[in-house]
Amino acid sequence: MLTVGQETHTYTWIDNWVTIPDTDSGKRNGRTHGVICTDSGKIVIFNQADPGILVYNKQGELLNAWGDRFSGAHGITYVNENNHEYIWLADENSGEVCKTDLDGKIVACIERPPHSVYAEGTAYIPTSVAVFEERFGGNGDIWVADGYGSSLVHHFDKFGNYLNSITGAEGPSGKFACPHGLAIRYDKAEPELYIADRANERIQVYDLFCNHIRTIPEITHSPCSFTFHEGCTYIPELFTGIKILDPDDNLIASIGDNDGITTAPGWPNMAGTDYIQPGKFNSPHDLTVDQEGNIYIVEWIIGGRITKLEKQQTI
Repeated sequence: MLTVGQETHTYTWIDNWVTIPDTDSGKRNGRTHGVICTDSGKIVIFNQADPGILVYNKQGELLNAWGDRFSGAHGITYVNENNHEYIWLADENSGEVCKTDLDGKIVACIERPPHSVYAEGTAYIPTSVAVFEERFGGNGDIWVADGYGSSLVHHFDKFGNYLNSITGAEGPSGKFACPHGLAIRYDKAEPELYIADRANERIQVYDLFCNHIRTIPEITHSPCSFTFHEGCTYIPELFTGIKILDPDDNLIASIGDNDGITTAPGWPNMAGTDYIQPGKFNSPHDLTVDQEGNIYIVEWIIGGRITKLEKQQTI
């Protein structure tokens, strides 16, 4: 049994908690890019294969699988509306941003916004979605990160009507460079939009009116996304490891760092080699935390890699 973490954030490392289905598309690609935990306890993985959506219970049993068109499976976001569970999906290849139920029925889509940057020829490559959920007092507004294209974050109303965009230059830190992941934090006096400004090695924080609040520098080197749980912020770092921050954005735990791995030949696609080993991450791309505090991490590696960190009880 391998133990990782520090103090109250100590976990048992469960390597290959589940594996993606053994399909041709999974072997060719199958990068596990997104993961969420639903209120009903399901773990949903978004991977670049057919099927693209994999729904598991907490025991690791595959409950459902669907989606034959997500070759660019990237960001996945969970929302609960009137006790109905939905997911928002962002596909980096097709530019599709859609909302579905857990069985794959599409209920809404958001088109590329009419921003002038696209008329100039910049690609639109969405990577993440955040929703200001009405169950938490929000108005249903939707935020879409064009992380791999224009490095803009676009703002829509709950019906998908384009409102405006933010660039990062609204504050003193300057323009975004790959605003890769988005999430809304609700445990502050006012909700905050966290933006993983990955290529700039920092986190930028906005209010829900497009005003820059603060920048969190130096703590992260390649932040991909955010999950908030019991006042803490959980962040997967592509280059590598995961960080856990306290309610005031101070670092309290760092897990699975793998110094030097990103310069090794063939990184990140090292499945089946000695480079992939328990206790060290290769390329964390997203994570989620369940109601018991267990962490599920997916990595950017052909064939996928899905690790569970089981929370150890402290006295």
